[in-house]
Amino acid sequence: MRIHIMNLQDGDRLTADTFSEAGLHVLGQGTVIKSEDITLLMQHRVDYVDIEPREEEITEAEFFAAAAKFASGASTSTSTKEEPPEEEMKSQFIQTVHNYQSAFLEALTVGKFNATMVDDALQPMVEGLDEQKDVVHLLMMLERDDVNNYTHSIQVGLLSFYLANWLGYSQKESYQISRGGYLHDIGKCKVSHRIRNKMEPLTADEQLELQRHTIYGHDIIKSSMTDEATALVALQHHELEDGTGYPMQLKKDEIHPYTQIVSVADIYIGMRSGSHGSSNPNLINNLRDIYAMGFGKLNEKPVQALMQHLLPNFIGKQVLLSNGERGVIVMNNTSDIFKPLIKVESEQYRDLSKERTLAINELII
Repeated sequence: MRIHIMNLQDGDRLTADTFSEAGLHVLGQGTVIKSEDITLLMQHRVDYVDIEPREEEITEAEFFAAAAKFASGASTSTSTKEEPPEEEMKSQFIQTVHNYQSAFLEALTVGKFNATMVDDALQPMVEGLDEQKDVVHLLMMLERDDVNNYTHSIQVGLLSFYLANWLGYSQKESYQISRGGYLHDIGKCKVSHRIRNKMEPLTADEQLELQRHTIYGHDIIKSSMTDEATALVALQHHELEDGTGYPMQLKKDEIHPYTQIVSVADIYIGMRSGSHGSSNPNLINNLRDIYAMGFGKLNEKPVQALMQHLLPNFIGKQVLLSNGERGVIVMNNTSDIFKPLIKVESEQYRDLSKERTLAINELII
């Protein structure tokens, strides 16, 4: 199928070699598209490419119709078989990823994005979150093996919405905070994809360039919309309350309240994907690390909200223990919130607060 490059998605596969107008070979047949490939095509002024047909192609009109039905609680199935709510949420997530990709590429080329398009895609998904009471299940369901800037940003936006709600913000404010999380990394479009995707440690100069994404993001959002708070979230989301963050080494009282929420979501989602220094992310360990950062690094209110609302969702979840046993979490220990009581398959109980050598290796949904 022939498609405009602005409609390309990560994972699309080219069915033919692609050349620029000058006859320069840009990408080869069989290339699996990544964000940097789209950037390369734009730089060579290639407008259309040929890709393999997608397994589940959803048109924009179908998506927004489905989103509207989902937000109102109606069925979105186009057949007589009703689609499960989980699948509806996954479909919306995928479409919102595509929307973010379009905004990212638009910001790369013209320095701003269509704010209305962002709201049209994000708001229906956020409104549908009320149906998802089990936040642990939702976040794990939306985790992806192919983590990238797009999927990370949407997950941060969703968790930011929950945190804002738990902290008592209105629906309007919670959505604004969610949008701040959704757009917090938009400035990375101005950072070289070589630096963004480098596997080896960055040099000092490369690290400084990557850190500038906060400033780039602030400027892009200011050029695209009138929401100063969203722009400040992009600028400040790497600031830490002890003054060791960047780009301005702000202290606790200087960081916008919306940023304090998004920062917690950003770091937690980064830990879950392994991009925050963890090669084998473990949900319990992630929460323990976030909890520790609530004493001086991150604002304690959203950190406590995360603990209070995620930990109860662990009860009833299946786990794999470090000794190979499988079990179910039956109770959280008040004395050590990260060491729950587990009922294993042999009908025995493992109290991790007492059996200190045991740990949860994996949470299973």
